[in-house]
Amino acid sequence: MRKLHDLYTPALRYAIANKIQIFSGALILLAVSILAIRSLGLEFLPKLEEGNLWIRATMPSTISLDEGNGYVNRMRNVIREFPEVETVVSQHGRPDDGTDAAGSFNAEFFAPLKPTDQWPSGVSKDELTNKIVARLQSEFPGVEFNFSQYLQDNVAEAVSGVKGENSIKLFGNDLKSLFDTANKIKAVLSTVPGIADLAVFTSLGQPTVQIDIDRARAARYGLTPGDINATIRVAIGGDSAGDIYEPGSDRHFPIVVRLAPQFRQSADAIQNLHIGAQGPNGITQIPLSEVATVRLVSGASYIYRERQERYLPIKFSVRDRDLGGAIQEAQQKIVERVPLPVGSRLEWVGEFGNLQDAIARLTVVVSVSLGLIALLLWINFGSVPDTLLAMSVIPMAVVGGIFALLLTGVPFSVSAAIGFIALFGISVRDGIIILSQYNQLIESGLDRTRAVLRTGELQMRPVLMTCVIAGVGLLPAALSTGIGSQVQKPLAIVVVGGMMLAPIVILITLPVLIALFSRRSVKVEAGISEAGALT
Repeated sequence: MRKLHDLYTPALRYAIANKIQIFSGALILLAVSILAIRSLGLEFLPKLEEGNLWIRATMPSTISLDEGNGYVNRMRNVIREFPEVETVVSQHGRPDDGTDAAGSFNAEFFAPLKPTDQWPSGVSKDELTNKIVARLQSEFPGVEFNFSQYLQDNVAEAVSGVKGENSIKLFGNDLKSLFDTANKIKAVLSTVPGIADLAVFTSLGQPTVQIDIDRARAARYGLTPGDINATIRVAIGGDSAGDIYEPGSDRHFPIVVRLAPQFRQSADAIQNLHIGAQGPNGITQIPLSEVATVRLVSGASYIYRERQERYLPIKFSVRDRDLGGAIQEAQQKIVERVPLPVGSRLEWVGEFGNLQDAIARLTVVVSVSLGLIALLLWINFGSVPDTLLAMSVIPMAVVGGIFALLLTGVPFSVSAAIGFIALFGISVRDGIIILSQYNQLIESGLDRTRAVLRTGELQMRPVLMTCVIAGVGLLPAALSTGIGSQVQKPLAIVVVGGMMLAPIVILITLPVLIALFSRRSVKVEAGISEAGALT
């Protein structure tokens, strides 16, 4: 510690003698850090490594359960062939509890992974995922695959209502228009680096008999759309003509009357249904084809709704790139290349939606935190200049956290933001130590320069101890690589990086700022001169 003191004292003297240069260097460093922020990636939370893969396969919607079962068995065998995979469990179709409306086209695979020390050397989880994707896509063309983790997939689906880490909800009324626009958005997203597992959820494809009533022709026969619809409903869907009661019981069953199957089993048969119309000689039977057009079209197989609005999801994942950068590029390209139909709108949900909500909350939290810190400092010092000086260490301490994220390649996330908030408190506490010591020395009669130098000499050890303890305490979390460490790692990196730079800021830059901007010494000198004049 004595050697550090011998090194620190000349450095502080040099800084005080060159206040303008030191102050200018601090401003330049702060400006560089602001530019560095743009280079940081952006994500909601670091992906928590669960040690497993949750793979969803979406086969063609017309596939039968028996046919799909063969493909599911083959997919499971392909995944099991990779040496990093411990075992594979599959589920086909919808779950037994009926909470999911997926059909026989849906298959999901749970693949726990072996410990990483048993993997082939040089293989990461991203590389393993890419290998499995390439193998499955080559052997099963036309099948859409989505890769996630068990808990991550469940949380994402619970939050967004869509099976996927991220998704775009395209709201609108016309399903055909939504489907066309969704495919255009999918084509644009495929050009964005980092976007993977891209697919548009099936909306159309259900064979549907569409009957369009020609009101003008119906009016010639004295028919209204209601009359025609009532006949169609009874003929095809049936109508209750009464109930059959079980003897000795209150159980009863409705009697449904409708046409025989041969008269309603095809579009041609339906258009030959006869509608009763009032004629001059009584009721006249006319075929449905005279007043309506009957067509077999591709109707809605699934209709997604939220808040009574119809939407179509486009799901995707982001790999090998930060979430914020990928989605910001995607948003810009979609705005430029995909005109939305009238009455339609986009909503980004999933991890990015959570990120936007978190940023909005953090803006409020950080503002309130800084306001409370400023209020407490003003109550403590009773001086606006002293309050600002004590808070001046905050941006300089944050610089260390920014550079730490940049050097380690860790994107900015909610976890990192909490680390920056922790830096606020640690740096301000040390700022209070320095400024309080300076004020005491000024009140004891020392001049400004000697008070600044003496403050640094007295408070070097407390400041170093505070910074070292905070940095060393979180150093294991910053260096850890085990399962579960990903969430806490950004917070630890920010605090450790900030505490590495904080001693220089607090012990060098803050004394320079005090020497430049503190007004405490001016008031003391004025009081002494007035007392001398009176004597």
